[in-house]
Amino acid sequence: MNYIDLTDHQFTSNGYWDQSLESLNPPTAHELALFDQNGYDLTGLEQRYAEVNCAPAKAHREHRRALKSLWFTQPERVEGAVLNHSLLFERKGYNGEALEQLERWAQANPLVYKIIRMRPKWGLDFSMDYVDRAGNVFEVLHWEYDGFDFEEVETRKQQLESKLVAIDWDDAAASILKLKDQWHHLDFFAQSDWKCNYFGIVKERFKMVIWE
Repeated sequence: MNYIDLTDHQFTSNGYWDQSLESLNPPTAHELALFDQNGYDLTGLEQRYAEVNCAPAKAHREHRRALKSLWFTQPERVEGAVLNHSLLFERKGYNGEALEQLERWAQANPLVYKIIRMRPKWGLDFSMDYVDRAGNVFEVLHWEYDGFDFEEVETRKQQLESKLVAIDWDDAAASILKLKDQWHHLDFFAQSDWKCNYFGIVKERFKMVIWE
């Protein structure tokens, strides 16, 4: 059976924030700490810009916060094909008054250039696991795709939606389990390629460095 539902959440095509902060003081090093070069976790400074640009960040695993929304959902299950997570991610660049403000602050705190040099980025993340009462546990499919071109990522999103929503995930998991000798010995990336080929979808692309 197909146990997942497609939400109506969409990406925001505008990749930039332009509203500046009211603060006159340059940000501290602490507000730029733990900068995520490859992913979507926001620094403290980015979170402040998110608030003033009407896009508050959401909690994302312990201390981390990100611009994210649900992509697919599933009623709660304890066995069979179980959706681990399915999310849409965004990371913003800066222009207008926000960029002018950051450029002024960078003269006092060059760490601000980490924010200035960021490119807008969009990401797709789908993770389906399998577990049964015999103790079998594995990822049926964990697919991530990042990009700096909104139209390209949006096209991938639409392509994957039509495929993923049509899959009988319990049947797919059972078939993949029977083929375990073909993929279980492979490393992370080779397993991913094998499963993308199995489902007939484009290979993953993620961890793209966000700076220009």
